[in-house]
Amino acid sequence: MVRAFQPDRVVPEASVRRILRNAQRGPSAGFSQGNAYVVLTNAADRERFWRTSAETRAANDWLSRMQQAPVLVLCWCSENLYQQRYAEADKSEARGFAAPYWYVDAGAAAMLILQTAVDEGLGACLFGMPPQRVDQIRDQFGVPADWLPVAVIALGYADAERDRRSVSLRRGRRPESDVVHMGRWGSADSSLPS
Repeated sequence: MVRAFQPDRVVPEASVRRILRNAQRGPSAGFSQGNAYVVLTNAADRERFWRTSAETRAANDWLSRMQQAPVLVLCWCSENLYQQRYAEADKSEARGFAAPYWYVDAGAAAMLILQTAVDEGLGACLFGMPPQRVDQIRDQFGVPADWLPVAVIALGYADAERDRRSVSLRRGRRPESDVVHMGRWGSADSSLPS
């Protein structure tokens, strides 16, 4: 994640469009296609987002650096579209969800946005919308009440001199043996050829 952007360097429209086209090609359970994006590329819209959402955020260095991103992508998903799709005849035996696939698919699409941004030579940072401000954000940008907030992705050219790595990285990665279980939970034995 990039946490500082060059504020005066405009992201080409072609890059933004490619990023969003790739997001639309992510996995979609039942091809429900329950993701949508509000893309903020002009200064007035971005300022409106920050004014609406930042009232709950303490002014700090992170916030001031994020506010300089020239593009914000507000990511939303719709549980209703998935429920409607899985009520159709060809999905009648697959009713019910072991996981909320509207969020699963939205996460996959967000990853495609992040990866395509890197492929375009951009930096990106995914962060959440303050829960207590979601209704105000919806109102500001005309998002229907039944669409659920997923994340915001800031896009722009990285400013390496001002970028700050997350202090969370000090925690380190969990050991592979805690994450990868071969054939059975708790088993690190691999039957894969070396």
